[in-house]
Amino acid sequence: MAGLDPASADADLIPALAAAFPGFAFGVAPIDDDYWRDTRSVLRPDGTRIGELRPWMAAELAKDNGDIAAVWRRLKETDLQITEWRGSSAFASAPTGPGAADYLQIALGREIEWRAGPIVNPDYPPWGESELLDPSWPRTDQLPDSDRLAGPVYRLLGRAGGAVIHVRSFLDRCGRVEREKREAKRPELERRVIREVGPGGTTRETPFLEALPDYFDFVPRELRFFQDWEESSARPQRVFAHWALDARDYTHKGEREVGFIPRPLNPPKERLLMTPEASVHLLMDRIEAVDREVGLSFGWFFLMTHGHWVDPDVGLAIAGGLKAQRVRLPDPDARVLLRWADRSYGF
Repeated sequence: MAGLDPASADADLIPALAAAFPGFAFGVAPIDDDYWRDTRSVLRPDGTRIGELRPWMAAELAKDNGDIAAVWRRLKETDLQITEWRGSSAFASAPTGPGAADYLQIALGREIEWRAGPIVNPDYPPWGESELLDPSWPRTDQLPDSDRLAGPVYRLLGRAGGAVIHVRSFLDRCGRVEREKREAKRPELERRVIREVGPGGTTRETPFLEALPDYFDFVPRELRFFQDWEESSARPQRVFAHWALDARDYTHKGEREVGFIPRPLNPPKERLLMTPEASVHLLMDRIEAVDREVGLSFGWFFLMTHGHWVDPDVGLAIAGGLKAQRVRLPDPDARVLLRWADRSYGF
């Protein structure tokens, strides 16, 4: 990807991936999640690059013995400018088999370098050294195309060990790590008791594992997401056609964390929220409208597990309507929804 010509990088990306991964048919889906890289340069008006901002600014501070106000007064009279890289995510995916989790996913950043503004804010002095070393004030929602300096370029995003994943293998890893973490607690949990104090001060003790007999059978939400896809009417379509996975695999304070947050590629225009006056029949009409809008049967359910676009109370209300035989869903979808209502999960 480093060798792609910025003038044709968007068109050349898929052929480059095909060359790097022979035999795989990649597609690319952009995500609207603007970010800024912490790499900035100092620029003269003629486009000459002086150097990277942080070490250059540190040297300027040293010239004035760390006097922030003196540096600001001196630099605001210059015509120096700073650049910054702005990017957005793109996910490349390629199937490896027929199953919902049988695919590769590569998390990429599509980035452009821009002329961001003058070296310091000419109107307000910085409140601290960090405002000189890592300025945030020049950012605007949109810069004119005349301020574009380089790009677009694509690079692999360092998403905490989740930049390149084979999804089925990643799910196996999620399940294995969760089992190992729970098994490591077994000796402690076998000794743990739950104490309940009743009327008159009487106490009742229940072994923890007796109260939670399925503790070691816990299925992580990531596995359930794909299991629900496989067992619902969403199955004919590929997950990667509708969702990107913001995957992570890292160790924090000695504990392994593996998982993902699903991100919709085509979210509905409006959120579906539960309201007091909404009947279960009205909710059925609305979830059908969501499915039509996103182009996926049972798509509303997966938007609900995401936790933003569809209120989980909508799912609970429809599950209640199913139990009361007031509404119907296709049998596979009804089983998935009722299982979720019995033991819900979300991201």
